Amino acid sequence: MSRRKFFRKAAMAAGAAAAAPTIISATALGKNGAVPASDRITLGAIGIGNRGRYDLNCILWEPDVRVLAVADTRGDNRKRAKSMVDNKYGDKGCKTYVDYRELLARDDIDTCLIATGPNWHATMAIATAKAGKDMYCEKPCTKNIVQSLELAEVMRRTARVFQGGTQRRNLPNFMFAIRLAQQGRLGKLTAVHAHPGGMGTGMSGWLPAQPEPSREEVDWDTYLGPAAWRPYNKRLMHGFGFEKGGGLTGGGVLEWGSHCVDLCQSANSADDTSPVTYFPPANGEANSVYANGVKLIIRGKGWDGLGSCPVRFEGTKGWVETGDSGEIHASSPDLLVGKGATTRGYPANNHIRDFFQCVRTRGIPKSNADATCHAHITCHATNIAIALNRKLKFDPKTSMFIGDDEANRFRWEAIRAPWRL
Repeated sequence: MSRRKFFRKAAMAAGAAAAAPTIISATALGKNGAVPASDRITLGAIGIGNRGRYDLNCILWEPDVRVLAVADTRGDNRKRAKSMVDNKYGDKGCKTYVDYRELLARDDIDTCLIATGPNWHATMAIATAKAGKDMYCEKPCTKNIVQSLELAEVMRRTARVFQGGTQRRNLPNFMFAIRLAQQGRLGKLTAVHAHPGGMGTGMSGWLPAQPEPSREEVDWDTYLGPAAWRPYNKRLMHGFGFEKGGGLTGGGVLEWGSHCVDLCQSANSADDTSPVTYFPPANGEANSVYANGVKLIIRGKGWDGLGSCPVRFEGTKGWVETGDSGEIHASSPDLLVGKGATTRGYPANNHIRDFFQCVRTRGIPKSNADATCHAHITCHATNIAIALNRKLKFDPKTSMFIGDDEANRFRWEAIRAPWRL
């Protein structure tokens, strides 16, 4: 083709393109009840294993949210999550990343879902806030007391919206029971009861080394992240409990306590504090006392059979108990007036909607960083009392144990270089 003929054909093609109509879908324009593209909240999902995919599925049904990218250290997780997103939107636009930092570097992403293993939660949440993004972070959100404090401080300093994944704060039966306690309908509150799901504490597992897969299949170094190094073993990535609660206080009351203790903190209007005295475990219980005299009783037995994650609140005039069945028991039928319909299970939809609504309004979510911080501190301090098997005095203002250097050393643990808070 001659040079003259090339430019003539190019000009004709450009003219035809300019004359062709531009087709914009009704959805993009916000017609038929859809949210226009310019008004949608964009999201990147980090950590998209079993729980992450559950959260992601809930998010995909939010009409004013668009998922743009997913990141995970496992290739199979990335593939499944991308397929979920692309199938929902009917395109191939979801980008995948092995390294979450590439996702955070995108300036077209407003919010993040963080559903990695707990060894990553606090470190990644802080990095997300510093990248200028709001986040929904699964629990347990921190590995120790100092991480809890730092998480809350960074969210205040950066003015980011943080929602911890303790979704029962937005479920009707738990909210109703909490209101009974907060509004004085139980009389003066005397005790709050939480289910721990186990009280054993200890270090995370170390299994025999196996051949490390390629980075595209599993980026083992990034999977470990700030956790202490250990050799690759497939079982550590498939429900073996690696870094379930983190550090010395791995497991213990933190796994379920980050739900149940969190609800007790709310019932006691204690979202800005923690108990002041912790007792060694006895008779299957790990107990503590708040400055206002309310007892926190963490126990595994003696519940009414109302499903997982049960809580009970007791006052001078009555008591209320509920769990994941959605049913509510109370000392008097009068207390149950106005309780509404039963919601069984523990769906995260209301909690996720609360998060996105606060992203829009810059409001404060139910499981905000301060509430999450103090509920986690209560669990960490309880685990330290269990591990040391002695009574501990705690100052919520300084978040230090009083006169106990050994207990204070467990407030923090080193994280693996080059990661940092």
